[in-house]
Amino acid sequence: MSEAQVLGDAIGAGLTARTFEPKAGEGDGGHTHESACLNCGTPLIGSHCHNCGQTAHVHRTLGAFFHDLLHGVFHFEGKVWRTLPMLAFRPGRLTREYIDGRRASYVSPLALFLFSVFIMFATIQNTAGDLELGDKEKVTINLGVSKGMQEVEKALTKSRAKREEIEAKGGDTDDIDTEIAQQERALATMRRVGGEKLSSTGFSILDNVIDETQSNPKLMIYKMQSHAYKYSWALVPISVPFMWLLFPFSRRYHLYDHTVFVTYSLSFMTLLFAVGTIAGALGAASLAGVLTLLPPIHMYKQLRGAYGCSRLGAVVRTSALVVFATMALAIYLVAIAAEAGAG
Repeated sequence: MSEAQVLGDAIGAGLTARTFEPKAGEGDGGHTHESACLNCGTPLIGSHCHNCGQTAHVHRTLGAFFHDLLHGVFHFEGKVWRTLPMLAFRPGRLTREYIDGRRASYVSPLALFLFSVFIMFATIQNTAGDLELGDKEKVTINLGVSKGMQEVEKALTKSRAKREEIEAKGGDTDDIDTEIAQQERALATMRRVGGEKLSSTGFSILDNVIDETQSNPKLMIYKMQSHAYKYSWALVPISVPFMWLLFPFSRRYHLYDHTVFVTYSLSFMTLLFAVGTIAGALGAASLAGVLTLLPPIHMYKQLRGAYGCSRLGAVVRTSALVVFATMALAIYLVAIAAEAGAG
């Protein structure tokens, strides 16, 4: 991805996030001095219209236009710099304050999630190596695989004939059965590498994914990344029912509370994944490994702060939440793979 594409995506992601933070980037100063709102005509009292919310002063210069653009995309009125530390170190308090209505100081969960998803996918695209092989390497690999398959098939034929002889004499076939199983697994692996079509699984969606992955793996990976980016929002509705299972039939906590919790949690996880990806690309594999230990700790702290759980209750629910999160991610990935295979 070129620098121009990165900048374009950043602006697009920022403007999308700004849809959910409509006042981001609106300054108090300007070049006009209206007495009534230019949007709805309401008499102005302060720096913003109390009826529709539009800023009282409208900028009408080209420089002011680009200033507002950059300010709205990258600044978020300073909210992001207050939100990120809270998200990292006090996620429970951040979640609870937003639910309780103290929101002016923080980026909304959905706006933060959209921007976090952009950061994660931009990081993946800019750090992933090119896995494409040259024609010479492909020919060499295919010839080697083809020769190996022939040898394994010959050995498998001999082993099966030997088993029939042993069985006919009433001997023990355990050892030869183990040998045959190993040869069959080796042959199946070579067929995958060599691009030979696997037998049907019985599920048409899964068969389509397997076929397309075998025929053009690079295209399939690209399509899955594209669909994952496009449908990243689906992780929220997929995850919310699992959160409800942690507090079933609760009169104190509702689906809205769970949605805010899930969206802030997903924002942290996507940013953490981006940091881990960068660490891996820089050769800091040990740091990337340490980062994998943080999700359960973050879940525990967010549960305690957002729901007021006891230590024991938070530990139990965190254990369940780790399992639920894995299930939600699996559902999401299967859906994305199916969509990419059908597309």
